Amino acid sequence: MKQDDNPSPPEAARQAARLPLWANPRIGLVVLLIALIALFTTLRPAFLNTQLTLVPMQSDISVYAVVGLSQLAVLSLGHMNMAVGRMAAMSAFAAGLLHDRLDAPLIVCLLGGLATGALLGALAGLIIARTGVNSFVVTLALDFALIGLVSLLYATFTDGVAFGGLPAGMSALRTDTFADYCAGDVCGPEIPLLAPIALVAALGVGLLFRWSRIGREVLMTGANAKAALLSGIPVNLRVVQAHALSGLLAGLAGFLLSANNGSFSAGVGDGFLLPSFLAPVLGGTLLVGGAVSVLGTVLGTGITQVIYKGLNLLQFQVDELKLYIGLVLLAALSLDRLRHVLAERRGVPA
Repeated sequence: MKQDDNPSPPEAARQAARLPLWANPRIGLVVLLIALIALFTTLRPAFLNTQLTLVPMQSDISVYAVVGLSQLAVLSLGHMNMAVGRMAAMSAFAAGLLHDRLDAPLIVCLLGGLATGALLGALAGLIIARTGVNSFVVTLALDFALIGLVSLLYATFTDGVAFGGLPAGMSALRTDTFADYCAGDVCGPEIPLLAPIALVAALGVGLLFRWSRIGREVLMTGANAKAALLSGIPVNLRVVQAHALSGLLAGLAGFLLSANNGSFSAGVGDGFLLPSFLAPVLGGTLLVGGAVSVLGTVLGTGITQVIYKGLNLLQFQVDELKLYIGLVLLAALSLDRLRHVLAERRGVPA
């Protein structure tokens, strides 16, 4: 009998565990992140200023890591969610409306926003599953529809483009760190209150794809939908669930950004689309589906935010910021591709 050249999943896992350091993409991202921090600290020592840089940057990383996870949820299928920003905006509107009209507490506003995002994601997934239309087309059409709907809803229910108030406790998410809460002489670290929320989201997504049946079947669907269907996997249901998860995470990102900005506004999510792709792709998630990296997505978010904050401290103009961020990220992706090529030539799975 001819031996199969492709290793079995257990064997593939053992090979991956034996990856040399130079071939491990997460190690490469960590090295790049450390190098960027060292570079910007050398050029501008204020980069390590806690209140000026580190705390705000942690809040931004918390928001955009969740944005990246939202896109990762559908990239696992080889799909795209072009409406991630508008789903975030609709979720923020739902949370703001609950507080404005019902005086709902913070947790109820959060749950309402998450439910809105999940429902919008599930709707997109259902259309894709039932019609077979490409996810790019469906979510892009949904994005355009939601642009008008968000503007109409804010014009109808508010005096402008934002709700006037915030639920009790939401302002603390914006301004407080764990260092503000002390027990005697012992105080917490300078970590914003948004960070644990993002960490819980990352752990949840990681556990879902690593250990749950649903997560594994979503990845199998992304790797080969026909084979997954023949294996008895409910492919259409998994498509709907993956898109619902994407919408839920987009809703969480919208809530976190609203807390970070200090208002539920129509502009929430306007800048989400590009970062939603950059973080997971930079972190090693495949555009074609079948493989995701939650840790890589978080590291990719950290790299993009370090670049942005560093160039901002160096007083680059907005257009220059976009140019140099694009060039640095292109270089990072090119180096990662070079690592893959070298790994393939040496027969090491990358």
